[in-house]
Amino acid sequence: MRIAIAGGHGQIGLRLTRLLSGRGDDVLSLIRNPDHSGDVREAGGEPVLCDLEAADEREVQAAIKAADAVVFAAGAGPGSGSARKETMDYGGAVKLIAAAKAAGVARYVMVSSMGADPDVRGDDTFSVYLRAKGRADAELAASGLDYTIVRPGRLTDGPGTGRVRLGEGVPRGAVPRDDVAAALAEILHTPATVGSSLGLTSGDRPVAEAVASPE
Repeated sequence: MRIAIAGGHGQIGLRLTRLLSGRGDDVLSLIRNPDHSGDVREAGGEPVLCDLEAADEREVQAAIKAADAVVFAAGAGPGSGSARKETMDYGGAVKLIAAAKAAGVARYVMVSSMGADPDVRGDDTFSVYLRAKGRADAELAASGLDYTIVRPGRLTDGPGTGRVRLGEGVPRGAVPRDDVAAALAEILHTPATVGSSLGLTSGDRPVAEAVASPE
């Protein structure tokens, strides 16, 4: 497959690039800082300069037009304020939806968050974030694209175990970024996950088994 990753220089994006390139896929890594090109190439991806937050839909469409699938692994980041949660976590995801539809890229995998909900109340930054992610998830589900929404629990930097819980009713928990990337790589190659919204935490099942048969 040829897969475009929005947020290609992010912690999950680079891990996913390594896994996909290692299994023979071509990876287009959307980045906004040209200084990150070397890291992307080292991971096995092809850097594509595209600031998803600032670019218009046609620019994003041009960046992904050769892809078979897109992954939204971008985000405003933990140090950002509420305004960027809206423009990036929601606005960037929705812009990528529109670009994918215009470019004829049917497959869209969303890296969301456990607890994402368009109706979350509160004005604190985390509530704004969960609301933005929930709204983006809802728009993807209604888009007509072949979507999978993945909602990881609390992300950690510890080494992956290769074992997870994955399913609609998975309770809150933590999960290493390594295992999130492994699940995403498997999901991209598993058509049966289309139309699913899946919680993801550490667990006891091998990643491939969990993706093949979610809880």
